[in-house]
Amino acid sequence: MRGLKTIVLLSCGLTLGILGAYGQDLHFSQWFNAPLLTNPANTGFIPDADYRLGANYRDQWSAIMAAPYRTMSIWGDAQVFRNRIENGWMGLGGVILRDDAGTSTLTSTSVYGSVAYHQMVGYASLITLGFNSGWVNKRINTANLKFPDQFDGKFFDNTLPTSVIIDHPSDNFFDMQIGMNYAYFPTNKIYLNGGFSVQHINRPRESFFNTDPVGYDSRIAPRYTGFVNASIKYSDQVILNPMGYYTQMAGANEMVIGMNAQFNLQDEGDQQVVGGLYMRPGDALIVMVGFVYKNIKLSFTYDVTTSGLKHYDGGYGSWEFALINQGFYSQYNGDKRQSLCPNFKP
Repeated sequence: MRGLKTIVLLSCGLTLGILGAYGQDLHFSQWFNAPLLTNPANTGFIPDADYRLGANYRDQWSAIMAAPYRTMSIWGDAQVFRNRIENGWMGLGGVILRDDAGTSTLTSTSVYGSVAYHQMVGYASLITLGFNSGWVNKRINTANLKFPDQFDGKFFDNTLPTSVIIDHPSDNFFDMQIGMNYAYFPTNKIYLNGGFSVQHINRPRESFFNTDPVGYDSRIAPRYTGFVNASIKYSDQVILNPMGYYTQMAGANEMVIGMNAQFNLQDEGDQQVVGGLYMRPGDALIVMVGFVYKNIKLSFTYDVTTSGLKHYDGGYGSWEFALINQGFYSQYNGDKRQSLCPNFKP
């Protein structure tokens, strides 16, 4: 029984590992459009607005899997106490994240709340400390699982009886993350930003069994994430946004590097088109297109597989979109406040 439980745990771990080998937990190629998931210090860090609402959706490996990975989130954050803290403010936000993975329908649902404090340092720097915590539920559809003692000599048949007993097909745990950011904006044409965060700092236990086999630790390893980005106003019609992202968890890691460019279609930047190119070295080439209309931003990315999986999916990996709506509490704020980032407004 203990041996079978170990095999089941390793099999589930392998299934999760396929998803997380590059992704580290659930992930989006457009990490920059999922700010609260990237770093809680991004909460309320909105250089050109007071609040924002967003949604993300990712469909992964549908070309090679009958039940592809689908990840989605909705989130929102806002700046508060801007008039009560000298040269600083607070950020409050929340995110709901859901993922469905594989034929056994491993479903993950997470709900996080986050808070951050932002403080200006001098005239051209901003430092931020953020924290989030939340509830996570993992469920698995055991009816679709197959175990070693269900092998009939040719195939695995899940209608055969099994001695493997999963203690509880649903698991709940409390999760925590901390992060910090630094931004530098010496002129109205240059903006630099970098951040670092640690997720699962409380090392929650994640398991469908009451006890762990000898030598197996079901506590979640910390996930370390760092990013850098810049915004450079190249001309009155073009803003360049180079960026890089790296995350590491246990023995796996992911890197995303690239750049997008905003092209102004109107004098004040109310309409823009966005084009970008990114890569995860050894894994995928990511093509991005987007459109901005006033306070609404819509962007779409497609991951073209460059790893060994390209022989199975024809080089077509995943697609993803992000929708963000941001604004000001009042028209006065929108007219008078200066953005920390380069923009097309005169």
